[in-house]
Amino acid sequence: MRIVRAKGLILPYSEQYKTHNRLLKTYNSMRVMAFDYGTKRIGIAVTDPMQIIATGLDTIHPNAIIEFLKKYMQTEPVERFVVGEPKQMDNTPSQSAPHVKGFVNLLKKTFPDIPIEMLDERFTSKMASAAIAQSGMGKKARQNKELVDNVSAVILLQYWLQRHII
Repeated sequence: MRIVRAKGLILPYSEQYKTHNRLLKTYNSMRVMAFDYGTKRIGIAVTDPMQIIATGLDTIHPNAIIEFLKKYMQTEPVERFVVGEPKQMDNTPSQSAPHVKGFVNLLKKTFPDIPIEMLDERFTSKMASAAIAQSGMGKKARQNKELVDNVSAVILLQYWLQRHII
């Protein structure tokens, strides 16, 4: 039997592992979801339940987003929404800001118990396009706007995760 010393206590490795996993499951077991909002498509990304990894989930038409979220949250609990805030280089709201504000209001109305954070989304689409190009995908895949929106949401969520590392 392997013995591990933890915080002054000596526990059998199997007991320490069980305790550690139990603490992790109760501490952070809900996902964070990020949105790259557009009037034609919304890129969606989610974290794993431990909030370590950001993964692209889907790209949805704005008219179908609420039904999609309701269905998703029947099986996966979501702790927080992160929405990309469109800004100009001078830090003023961009032309799409009123659409994003309407989307945020819809989220608040439909899911009042889930907090929403806004994050500056400047350059996420350019970063997503560059990442897709560097991945070696063909020209057709690189021009897929749904993929760009999805990767943009992942970049936004990765930025959120980096800001919230404990």
